[in-house]
Amino acid sequence: MKLLHSLAAVILLAGVASAATTDNPTTEKPSTEKPSTQKYTLAYKFEPGDTLRYSIDHRASVRSTIEGTTQKAITRSESVKVWKVMDVMPDGEIEFMHMVDSVRMTNQLPERAEMIFDSEKDKDPPAGFEDAAAAVGVPLSIIRMSPRGEVIDRDVKHQQPAADTEAPVTLLLPEGPVAIGDSWNEPRTVPVQTADGAKRDIQTRRHYELTKVAEGVASIQVSYQVLSPIDPAIEAQLVQRLMKGVVKFDIARGRVLSQNMEVDQRVLGFAGPTSSMHYVMKMDEELLDGPKQKVASQAKAPAK
Repeated sequence: MKLLHSLAAVILLAGVASAATTDNPTTEKPSTEKPSTQKYTLAYKFEPGDTLRYSIDHRASVRSTIEGTTQKAITRSESVKVWKVMDVMPDGEIEFMHMVDSVRMTNQLPERAEMIFDSEKDKDPPAGFEDAAAAVGVPLSIIRMSPRGEVIDRDVKHQQPAADTEAPVTLLLPEGPVAIGDSWNEPRTVPVQTADGAKRDIQTRRHYELTKVAEGVASIQVSYQVLSPIDPAIEAQLVQRLMKGVVKFDIARGRVLSQNMEVDQRVLGFAGPTSSMHYVMKMDEELLDGPKQKVASQAKAPAK
């Protein structure tokens, strides 16, 4: 099954203050005070020579039943992602090198013994992990992005057969200042294959909402939404993308502090009327550099 094999090959390269309201104790009338309209500017703020290292723990399992036969695959990837900032242009555009410093992968595939690859211990990778081993410690791509995370140019230096080179590397931030409750979208077109083998483009988007700001850290709720009508066969191809979770962003320092994403999706009838799939994924990413508690206190931008 293509989905099971793709799971085994996966390499992990990869705002918002709740405004306080106060009741007036001297009156029995309902409060008419409006929520705060304080706005925050979210933007990446790097300097040439900056190096950001993120630990990523990605766990996934897929249980599928086709024609009465049930199989289950479990994968886990623990890796360290590195961004090396090469240049920052006068207009704010940022150029950085994307790498994977280390990876430890565990695959438990149907009717096979558990397989483990640790790039820090294994000089010669086990069969099936050659691509993962070749991608460690080398430049994967040179990316130029805007201060809000729009990828302007992406020069792939190391092609990875199992990786989606069109997958977003950055978190897209809003175009202008936002208040708590504001949202923005990142449209994406995803190519899929229909049951009869034809190619089809599916319209999707990542939806973001600023839900909280506390001590200079913005909490951004993220969900992946499919906009085109789809059938179960196509849904099975998209299931790994259907993530939702929360991103923590340091407003003053201009960088992601952490991401916590998950998927728990069942698909019925993707390969025949009695077929089923249950995909469960959890991904935790955390900035390794600098103390967690050290976030800038002066994070608020002037309201506009």
